[in-house]
Amino acid sequence: MSRDVDVVTETAIRRPRTEVAAYAGDPTNAPEWYANIASVEWQTPPPIAVGSRMDFVANFLGRRLAYTYEVTDLVPGERLVMRTAQGPFPMETTYTWQSLDPETTRMTLRNRGRPAGFSRLVAPFMAAAVRRANRADLARLRTLLERQ
Repeated sequence: MSRDVDVVTETAIRRPRTEVAAYAGDPTNAPEWYANIASVEWQTPPPIAVGSRMDFVANFLGRRLAYTYEVTDLVPGERLVMRTAQGPFPMETTYTWQSLDPETTRMTLRNRGRPAGFSRLVAPFMAAAVRRANRADLARLRTLLERQ
């Protein structure tokens, strides 16, 4: 039985790609649109760049998770990849942004990892839980940005 999680979720947001990428790609904004993220603290000075490190605190499946993300790839306005190796759920998160037209952006959110800190009984449900959370978070992001 595979314990790996690989979830891809996407949404179309009626805002230009540069605006969506600037907002969603700034970790400081994560607690506003991610329901499970309680806080983000920069370890390195903003703005975001390859090598930037941020401490996240989240609540997921009834557990408090504290972890540090490091930016491993950044193409401004197109792609952001953050990775963490420690903690109960080592994960890589990738955001991509694509213009569907001048005023509409497709944002894709991908989470890949191995939930080492969770029991084998929980692991099969992890991908479904991540998928549900990501769909809700992207819907929240879309609503927030389309109101502007």
